[in-house]
Amino acid sequence: MAKALLGYVGGYDPRVLAEMRRLQQRVQDLESELVRMQAENDALSAATRHDHDSLLDSIDVSKAEPALT
Repeated sequence: MAKALLGYVGGYDPRVLAEMRRLQQRVQDLESELVRMQAENDALSAATRHDHDSLLDSIDVSKAEPALT
């Protein structure tokens, strides 16, 4: 019991501190990845909207063929 109390009072276990630092770094890495992926997604969405709009503009409605029924 005395050893347990001394260990508790003595401070944090270095292994726990190392694991906490590792996990904090992992969270920072994941947050950076999330920001990068959001920016990439925004760029792809903007490019898709632009391509979609230009595709619709290229269709000549007056020369469009009727749909088959």
